[in-house]
Amino acid sequence: MPEPEQIPNTETFVFKPAFIERYSELTDWEEFKKYSLSFLRRSIRVNTLLGSVKDVKKSIEAKGWKLTPIPWCKEGFWIAHDERRDVGNLLEYHIGKIYVQEAASMIPPLVLQPKPGDVVLDMAASPGSKTTQMAAMMKNDGLLVANDCKGDRLQSLGINLQRSVITNCLITLMRGQGIKDMQFDKILLDAPCSGTGTIRKSLKTISIWNAGMITKLAREQKELIEVAFQNLKPGGEMVYSTCSLEPEENEGVVSYLLEKYDNAEIVKVVLPGLKVSPAVMEFKKEKYHSSVKHALRIWPQDNDTEGFFIAKIRKKE
Repeated sequence: MPEPEQIPNTETFVFKPAFIERYSELTDWEEFKKYSLSFLRRSIRVNTLLGSVKDVKKSIEAKGWKLTPIPWCKEGFWIAHDERRDVGNLLEYHIGKIYVQEAASMIPPLVLQPKPGDVVLDMAASPGSKTTQMAAMMKNDGLLVANDCKGDRLQSLGINLQRSVITNCLITLMRGQGIKDMQFDKILLDAPCSGTGTIRKSLKTISIWNAGMITKLAREQKELIEVAFQNLKPGGEMVYSTCSLEPEENEGVVSYLLEKYDNAEIVKVVLPGLKVSPAVMEFKKEKYHSSVKHALRIWPQDNDTEGFFIAKIRKKE
């Protein structure tokens, strides 16, 4: 894996001492810092509802762009150009043949594996990267409920669904905690989080980070994962994911569900080509459920992507 390109003028960037202490305990701090202060590679996903991967790839490469396959997603490519960075100006983007989506963000739908005919809930859907990916996997067949809790976020969700020619999707507006008495085959909960895996995309994440925020978010995430599990059919599967690297928001939330529900079990998942790091099994004197070891913890330095956490959970029949 080549060395990442450092963001200019970040040599003297100041991390909070508490942040350095925490992440030095969790990972190789210097590697994490290096990748967090480097440019994030642009990546796209081909919308197979509007064209084949081969044809769309050929069309974009004919314009001088270089496409490098993302190992874990056959529709995904890192994209670069010697003179341009404006991927959003590509015709293929405007007519919905591609979606600009971070490479690690493609993982949760691939783990969930929604299929044509399924009834699926995307619990926190906006702006729609994973929603449109799942609709393509479902081949616009079945029902995909795309929910979000903020009305101003539904505009981008609606636009992206329209541009991607999604026809099996129903948009709803409510707090995730308010969903009840439903029965879904598959549920994606890409939970609201601190976003510490996305520092390289938004440096302000570091300036607003604080321990109190983590505690508050973890409380909300536990509410959401429990509601998601309650609305899952027996035998159904859900994915809990975040772009956070905080154990309290990830292993701690999944452990909470596993401890509370005997009929919840983690499904072990392997994606060829994806490098993952061991799950955190104990942090700040709190030991997590032994099955949490099957979750996917992805540091930015593992694959030169954003950081991500993904756990697949099945509801026993």
